[in-house]
Amino acid sequence: MKRILSVLLLVLILITSQALIAPAQVNEPISVLIDGLSLNLEVLPIIQNDRTLVPFRAIAEAMNIDVSWDDQTSTVNATNGKTTVRLQIDNRTAYLNNTPVTLDVAPQIVDGRTLIPLRFFSEAYDCKVNWNSAINQVSIISPPKAMTVIGFYALGDSATSSWTNLFGQAYPAAAKGNTDIISELAVGWYSVDKQGNLLEKSRTGWQRPDGWETVLNTAKQYKLSSEMVIMVTDSDGTISDLLNDPTAMARAVQTISEEARLYSGVNLDFEGLGYKDSVEELQQVQPRFTNFVKLLDQELNNNSSHLTLTLHALNSAYPGYDYQALGKIADRIIIMAYGYGSTPEPESQVEQAVELARESVPANKLILGISAPSETAESIGAKVGIAKRYNLNGVALWRLGVINNGMWQALRDSLTANKLQ
Repeated sequence: MKRILSVLLLVLILITSQALIAPAQVNEPISVLIDGLSLNLEVLPIIQNDRTLVPFRAIAEAMNIDVSWDDQTSTVNATNGKTTVRLQIDNRTAYLNNTPVTLDVAPQIVDGRTLIPLRFFSEAYDCKVNWNSAINQVSIISPPKAMTVIGFYALGDSATSSWTNLFGQAYPAAAKGNTDIISELAVGWYSVDKQGNLLEKSRTGWQRPDGWETVLNTAKQYKLSSEMVIMVTDSDGTISDLLNDPTAMARAVQTISEEARLYSGVNLDFEGLGYKDSVEELQQVQPRFTNFVKLLDQELNNNSSHLTLTLHALNSAYPGYDYQALGKIADRIIIMAYGYGSTPEPESQVEQAVELARESVPANKLILGISAPSETAESIGAKVGIAKRYNLNGVALWRLGVINNGMWQALRDSLTANKLQ
């Protein structure tokens, strides 16, 4: 009997010892995603009475909702132009567009920040909210936002046909397909040579297809406007030689503007400027390109055509573009925020590209370029989320023909396309 008691006592000591040295189970802090993007919070969400409370101002402002605070009444007010919310600290009665709503839990202040029930926030602003209990994560999807959506229409093959991907049927048959989520086509059919001649067929594969008129006419039926894209790379010095020759520039401006009468505008995609250039060389390259853009814009204005520039991002390897000067001339700039070396494209670098561009160009002139081959259905939604968070004009998709069904659905969940009236 004594031996049994000794064994039991030994087992109890061992269990107690392990309990003392084992780390205590600590719940993971609650993290927040908005449109697939993580949100840095000074005060983390909390759970109270089985309800999740979230920091109101940080989440609202990430969704471009204006928030103000009345210190005398301890009241927070917020509006997005359509929906107005008023909440008072420690008061379970909130007001949604002046209609009283009873909250599950009253708003409260934690470390100087106002926390409100997540359920009320999501219902007030038509958000979709998911809770992942395994990792303590709140995922908020903001309602679809009306944006410009440009689809690059370029040649592919039978498996990557821009026509089929857009209109949902094999050429020349057409249906609604995915035209509902596209505002405009950027038709990648042109290039120029060193002498400034406009090319309908280039050695890089940019060429105008047979039946191109059918593309434009069918696009109009589905209320899509079209821009002509002139794409050139400087890998062989074509752009540099063109910009150094006033006669060639004048010829390019003239031939482009004449062809532009078939379209609503021009999309100038001159790639590769400034690669490995010195500071002194950049001081020559940037003004030359800006001068060419200015000359082209002046000629296009005579025809009431608009000008879009497709530019490498400011955090890319190609610094040959003066965003500030170009932003004053062009109607829009598409930021090619991709090609960073990993897939999906890293959100931090895409955000940095947008932030840098916004320092020089108004947000309503900026369009976020998204490379579909580098993205997934999940990551493309996050890229649209960046455009929404920074209040950009829209997104541009490279390219039609390689956007799969999951990506189309993610786009529909995130935005609505501004269409021709």
